[in-house]
Amino acid sequence: MRAYERLIKYAAFPTASDENCPQCPSTHAQTAFANALADELRTIGLCDVTVDENGYLFASIDGNIDNYDGAVIGFIAHMDVVDVVPFTDIKPRLIENYRGGDILLNAEKNISLLESDCAFLGDLVGKTLLVTDGTTLLGADDKAGIAEIITMAENLVNHPEIKHGPIRIGFTPDEEIGRGADLFDVKRFGADFAYTVDGGSFGGVVYETFNAASADLTITGKSIHPGAGKNAMLNAARIAEQFDMLLPQLERPEYTEGYEGFYHLIEMKGDVSSAKLRYILRDHDWDKLTAKKEVVRKAVEEINRRYGEGTAVVEIRDSYRNMREMVEPHRHLINIAYECVRALGGTPVTVPVRGGTDGSRLSYMGLPCPNLGTGSYNHHGCFELACVEQMDDCTELIIKIAEAYGKLGKDYINK
Repeated sequence: MRAYERLIKYAAFPTASDENCPQCPSTHAQTAFANALADELRTIGLCDVTVDENGYLFASIDGNIDNYDGAVIGFIAHMDVVDVVPFTDIKPRLIENYRGGDILLNAEKNISLLESDCAFLGDLVGKTLLVTDGTTLLGADDKAGIAEIITMAENLVNHPEIKHGPIRIGFTPDEEIGRGADLFDVKRFGADFAYTVDGGSFGGVVYETFNAASADLTITGKSIHPGAGKNAMLNAARIAEQFDMLLPQLERPEYTEGYEGFYHLIEMKGDVSSAKLRYILRDHDWDKLTAKKEVVRKAVEEINRRYGEGTAVVEIRDSYRNMREMVEPHRHLINIAYECVRALGGTPVTVPVRGGTDGSRLSYMGLPCPNLGTGSYNHHGCFELACVEQMDDCTELIIKIAEAYGKLGKDYINK
């Protein structure tokens, strides 16, 4: 089975995570998906297939090299999808030999994917694309990664002539709500190094992510009858607007790119008596993220100066760190991935990710973990798509990486 065929099958599982649920996994659908994947891996012939009480799926592919003394390599993907767009009743559809231009996704609803909005489409002319009907996400983030890892596993089991060391596979829940690594047991996983396979085009080799924090603000107002509100009412909703205006207006996602960080207001609700605002703060530079947190605190102080102590209260929490400083000392992870991309006729592409992966956390938990592309695009929206040929290439890439590490002893890895 090819990777895209698996992605079509996996799209039927409605595995959105739920940040409002404290349990892990946060939704029962993720557990159902994990158990289905575990059954598939056992059927393929993998060993040590387990789904633990928190929904983490681990499995092994035995090495086939006598007296192997190299590294144990892992490949990791996440099982959940976002819930900010519809994620059920997905209708994947293949577009063969894409000829360029806009893509009509849904004639009845007049929904088209516009070429002018997607610069990458020019690179996909002549390819086969997997799209939706424009009303749901596809789930390629990150079921494309899962599909490629399992297809890799099937190929290695069926082709023992491909020599490799022991390989570990891990599928995590709740990555999209920032908890994918929370209960990941690095010791039990048992890999020396790993790659997440999580989004982006074939050839993407990423080892630099944002540093991330969240800021949850509560504003307490004073509700007074509007007819008697003069000098007495404190409208929390209006104060919330003022707070947002105290933050740098051009440091928002819609105005930033590359290494530029941002303050992103992701939720705002309230009335006269109370209001809540939720921000995510991002920057590739830790000191700059620290400065952003201080700007938020100063804005809280200003609101309290204007309206009284306790009017605004903020809780700031760190989410994940830039993986770069944990991955760069193990440069072989990048060099081998580059070599394997080139061997498949591709060009390695490394850019700073304006986001994070499970690897951002895992790298600081003792498992250096850069990210590889999956051949998928437009994640977290109804225009999500995957390129069939790139998914095949991404599958071949992780096979080649496994094979490459099988030829290397620990002397190379430790130098």
